Amino acid sequence: MEDAIRDMLETRDGLALGICNGFQALIKLGLVPHGKICGQNSDAPTLTYNTIGRHISKMAYTKVVSNKSPWLMGAEVGKTYVNPASHGEGRFVANDEWIRTLFANGQVATQYADPEGNVSMDEEWNINGSYASIEGITSPDGRCLGKMAHSERRGNGVAVNIYGEQDLKIFESGVKYFL
Repeated sequence: MEDAIRDMLETRDGLALGICNGFQALIKLGLVPHGKICGQNSDAPTLTYNTIGRHISKMAYTKVVSNKSPWLMGAEVGKTYVNPASHGEGRFVANDEWIRTLFANGQVATQYADPEGNVSMDEEWNINGSYASIEGITSPDGRCLGKMAHSERRGNGVAVNIYGEQDLKIFESGVKYFL
């Protein structure tokens, strides 16, 4: 698997997307934030249990703060999107140095926000207690994206009673990357 992933990213200029449990896999492997399989050391960013100590299932408002990732080229920087979230271990945790580095490198892709787009640490909006309200991060080149909210669970008949834009255009953007 490691050789195939390395070939996909390094030789074939591929993309990797991890949503929810997929984000957990990417971060444990090191693909986010490092862009390569290197595992984690003790001070590496990680995902852990939600601050409420149990599974959450609700709509999450996330603000796009960087479109460095090809996956987010169709999303509007500064705009807030709403997608379902459903997880028990989705809280992003990192030390201050890592958080500063991720923001400085444009690797923080999305943050939890209120419906008006204000990034928030309030548990109503930062649904799992993520540090710096981080919902999604990328590799340094942006080709690997990990995020918690389920962008794949949207559609014309899904959550029609929920106010807000739902389509981050992640999959359209991924396809366009290869065209």
